[in-house]
This record gives sequence, structure tokens and C-alpha cells, in this order.
Amino acid sequence: MARVRTTTGSWTGKSKPAKVEIYTRWSFHSFAAIEVGLVGLPALSRTGSPAGGWFLLLVSAHAIVAAATSSYALSWALGRRARPIRLMAATAVLTAAGSVAAMSQFPRDPNVGEAESAAYLLVTFAGFGIGALVIGLRRVRSMLLTVLAAMVVVGLAGLGYRLPIGALLGGWLGVLTAGLALTFTCGFSVWLVKSVWDLDSARELQTRLAVAEERLRFGRDMHDVMGRNLAVIALKSELAVQLVRRGGTEQAAEQMAEVQRIARESQREVRDVVRGYREVDLHTELEGARGVLEAAGIGFQLDLEGAGAPAGATVEGAGGLPGLTPEARSALGWVVREAATNVLRHGDARDCTVRLAVREGRDAVLVVENDGLPEQGVLARVGSGGTPTTAGAGLAGLRERLATLGGTLDAGPVAGGRFRLTARVPLPAPEAAESAESAEAAEAAEAAAGSAGSTPSVHTATARPVSSEPLSDEVTA
Repeated sequence: MARVRTTTGSWTGKSKPAKVEIYTRWSFHSFAAIEVGLVGLPALSRTGSPAGGWFLLLVSAHAIVAAATSSYALSWALGRRARPIRLMAATAVLTAAGSVAAMSQFPRDPNVGEAESAAYLLVTFAGFGIGALVIGLRRVRSMLLTVLAAMVVVGLAGLGYRLPIGALLGGWLGVLTAGLALTFTCGFSVWLVKSVWDLDSARELQTRLAVAEERLRFGRDMHDVMGRNLAVIALKSELAVQLVRRGGTEQAAEQMAEVQRIARESQREVRDVVRGYREVDLHTELEGARGVLEAAGIGFQLDLEGAGAPAGATVEGAGGLPGLTPEARSALGWVVREAATNVLRHGDARDCTVRLAVREGRDAVLVVENDGLPEQGVLARVGSGGTPTTAGAGLAGLRERLATLGGTLDAGPVAGGRFRLTARVPLPAPEAAESAESAEAAEAAEAAAGSAGSTPSVHTATARPVSSEPLSDEVTA
């Protein structure tokens, strides 16, 4: 039997596409049990011995081969193995042989009981055989031709046995009905499994493309920031070398001082780019979470009471969340982003509630709660007390990010079949917050003053003393 792509061994730990595939695969396998239990065993008593024993053996062999064909053909349809040509040929031969044998049991006189028994055998062989064969076909035309071939075999067998026209038409009608029904059922089931896997692959590809796009954006930002400055540094350094060789040491010193200034300016700009890359905005993340969750059919409720906004206020009405420091807003923004992603990926949530509160101006508490419990494989990575132990990189990364601010992160199931994620970030005293804001304002003013003047040309520079600060400082983010 073909393997099923899955992440873990237990049913609860499997992905949703894997569950759909397993359900479909075992639905095909159930046809074998139905064939043997409801048709093969009754044939043993209806047709008598030893003919009944031979029919039971033929039905059992047909059921086993058809089940194997269904399993391998499904794996072929999903692109995991070659088409099972030999198994399909064996299924076709056993189906034809069983149908011909079933036609031999049709009575020459209108005996209703014997006619029904033979009809059961015929429909079983033809219907389940066609259902197994169409799984290994791609085109609908080929599937319909399989049904037509089965009707031709039944017609030729009926003519060979010289059956009455009524029995022959009844056999045709039974094969046509069972063949079309199982063709539609099996063909649609395979298409559904393929579609689910394709959607899952498309979602993974979309995630990779988003990461690649973000890397390209970051690369463009770095090029825009550093490209011009590095070109100017190279030109001015070359000019300084030429001036030194000609004895113009004073002019060379001026050029190198300008090189030092541009290098430090580039250092500051790189810090700004990396800081913007790493930081997120809580306002944007809350609105983004609302949009993606509502688009997925998940209700979203936001409560910003105690965070500088009245109960039930929207993000716009929160006035930029004045009760939170920039560091806290950035850290909680990452929590909202990861929590919204987990709601979409794990469990089948119908509603999600986000509560943000500032407790007595000392702690910022963000609670994200939804009614969709993650799969068992995810819950197994959450320790007692709701603290992640060996959770994935998402929760582990959030805990590390909050720990740098002295915060904590708790996650786990709660009463009522809900899942809750709680993030706590301590806030500085009001005096410390004002000092930090003043320092940030001063740094911003200094950066604006430093970039107010245009970069001097290569051939002229304003005289300034050479700074004694080293140029080998590493750029930090």
C-alpha cells in the first residue's frame, strides 16, 4: 500500500490534506469488504457447492486486486509512483472473467430469485472493477470508454449464453448504472484529493514567495542606502591618494575627513534600515489580523480598554495607543502577527478575540483567544501551565523577543475548548518614558541636521579637522 505524506504518525498529528487522502484511500478499500461480505459470502449459499466456493474465491481475488489497484493508482494520480499497469490489467481480466461467470448464472426461465443473485454478482464485478480502473485514468473520455467496454463484454457474454432479451437488457442497465456511478464517485474523489494537496502546496509556495519578496525589498533598500555613499567614498579616497602623491596633504586630509563623515552617515542609515526591517507596527498588525481573519470567515473582536482607548474602540480610535512605549508596540505587533498566523494554520477557529490592556501603567498585556484548538501534534509541544516547552520557531522566537524587554509569553488550551495566548511586557516608569522620548527626539533632530546639507562634490570639500574616532566600528542593528 502506498505511503501517505504526513508530518507525524498519529491521526491527530496529520495535516488536513493527509487526512482527506487517508479517508479517500480507505473508502476505496472498503469496497473490497463490501464485495466479499455482501456479495461473495451470499453467493456461496445461493449458487451451491462447489460453484459457490469458486465464486467466493473469484470475488475475493477480484476484491483484493481491485483494492491494490485503487491504492497504487491513487498514488500515481498524486505523482508519487508510476502507473500500476500490471495491476490495472489484472483487474480488467478478473472483472471480465467475473462478469462472464455471473452471466452464466442468469436463468433461462423467469426465476426471480436466481436472476437477482446473478445480477448482484454481475453488478459487483463490473461496478467495482470499473471504479478501480478509472482511478488510473486521467481523461473522462477514457473513463467512459471503460464503462462501454464492460457493457460490450456483458453483451457478448449474454449472446453467447443465449439469454432472453429481458435478462440481457437488465444486465446492460445494471452495468451502465453501477459503472457510471462508481466512475463519478472514484474520479471525483481523486480530483478532490489532488486539489487539496495542490492548495496546500500553493499556500507553502505563497509563503516562500513572500519571504523571497521581502528579501528582495531589503536588498533594494540596502542598495539604495549604500550604493551612492560607497561610490562617493571610493572616489574621494582615490582623490586623496592623488593629492598625497602631489604633495597636497592639507587637501588630502580634507577629503579623508569627508570620507569619514560619509562613512558614519552610512553607518547610521544602515542602522535605520535594519531597525525598520526588524520592527513592526502594532496598529498595522492589528488591522492586518482583522483583514486576513475576516477574509477567512473568522470573526474578529478587538478590545483596547486600558490601552489609551475606551472599550470596544477600533485601532484608529486608540490614538496610536499612547499607553505603550515604541518597544512594547513593536514586540506586541510581532505577537499579533504570529498569533493570527497560528489561528489560520492550526485548528478550525470561528472567532478570535484580541484584548490589549495596560495595567496601572506598569504592564502591557495582550491576550489572543480563539475557539479553534490546534492539532494534537501542536498541543503536545505546549507544556503544563500553558508555557511552550519545545514549541516551534514562532513561539520560541516570540519568547526570546519578549524576554529582551523583560516580558513573558504563555500559550495553551483553556476552559471551553478555547486556545489562549497571553503576552506581558513591562512598561517603564513615566519619568523614564519621558526621558527615552526626549532622547529619541534629540537623536532624530541630530540625524535630520546631519543629512540637511548635500554631499559635497568629489573635487571640492569644506575644510574640517580629521576625527580621531576609529572607522572600524561594526554596523549594528
